[in-house]
Amino acid sequence: MWFKNLQIYRLPAPWKFDIEQLTAQLATQAFQPCSNSEMQSQGWIAPRQNGDLVHSVNRQLLLQLSTERKLLPNSVINQVTKARALEVEEQQGFKPGRKLLKELKEQVTEELMPRAFSIQRATAVWIDPVNGWLVIDASSPSRSDEVLKLLLKCIDQLPLESLRVNLSPLGAMTDWLAGNEAPAGFTIDQDTELRSSAESKATVRYVRHTLDPKEIASHIAGGKQCTKLALTWADKVSFVLTENLAIKRVQALDVLTEKSDSHHEDEKLDGDFALMCGELNQLFGDLVLALGGETKPE
Repeated sequence: MWFKNLQIYRLPAPWKFDIEQLTAQLATQAFQPCSNSEMQSQGWIAPRQNGDLVHSVNRQLLLQLSTERKLLPNSVINQVTKARALEVEEQQGFKPGRKLLKELKEQVTEELMPRAFSIQRATAVWIDPVNGWLVIDASSPSRSDEVLKLLLKCIDQLPLESLRVNLSPLGAMTDWLAGNEAPAGFTIDQDTELRSSAESKATVRYVRHTLDPKEIASHIAGGKQCTKLALTWADKVSFVLTENLAIKRVQALDVLTEKSDSHHEDEKLDGDFALMCGELNQLFGDLVLALGGETKPE
């Protein structure tokens, strides 16, 4: 159950908590399916079937946010509203005004919602209270913000901060590419993106392509900087680092996946989660070191 995309935040280390209290706090925002009048519903669900809202493995915590969203395209609403407006026009002998059209659209939306299809997605959250990490498996900051917003509703005064480092990831990745040398413990892979700081924002992407040092040097000399860089850590985990310090496309390599041999679903989840927490904690430490260490709060 390795996370695929990591939005990384900091907690005090160690972060003191009571698991029963935390479970009760999340229960105040437990997931409830959309009612007939709701377009979206969000809430916490148990990460493991028939389990608690907070799943703990070796003092590592796993949470899961469920989001249900109804699919009711505007094109469908507009089409039905247009048909209703024609009926009104035939009855009245003149076209309905703006106010009536708005009322018709609201009425149509309300009528169609109970018949709308819905989709549901889950977003996992890993809390490491020992080392002070909070990590959301989200591909974008906006999806991560949804999780944080609900988490902060449940937990008063959650001491959460963004991860800050002394070196800009943009500058550091550009330097690594320019010197064709990754920091200690890492290797550079074949995917990267370089973007110009000029108004044109000219961008060059390499996808599964050998990074020719001369080409890269030419792009950097022309004013481009590295915004995304594929790396492998310790021959165990590959990922893409972004300029915003997000980690994407995380993949555990064979040397790790071979360790997980349980066939029981619950045991496999726990084993994979414990393995992921241990490895990513080490990866974070090495990555922060490569980026000049953490910026200490004033």
